[in-house]
Amino acid sequence: MLYDYSKLNGRIVEVFGTKKKFAESMNLSAKSISSKTNNKRSWQQDEISKACELLKIPENEINLYFFKFKVQEFEH
Repeated sequence: MLYDYSKLNGRIVEVFGTKKKFAESMNLSAKSISSKTNNKRSWQQDEISKACELLKIPENEINLYFFKFKVQEFEH
């Protein structure tokens, strides 16, 4: 199952400027953040909580940033 992290990526840049700075604040590597936002690794619950705190994402909007399904386009 793939998730669409485009809104999350936008928020990261809006608040931190770069994924690297966000990763440092999360105590994770930039590679780890990249893997998570590219659906290569899953987010852990504690990581989602910390990210929401750092990015000031309200509880009622968490699903928009972390659980929006990616719509796959099929070729005809």
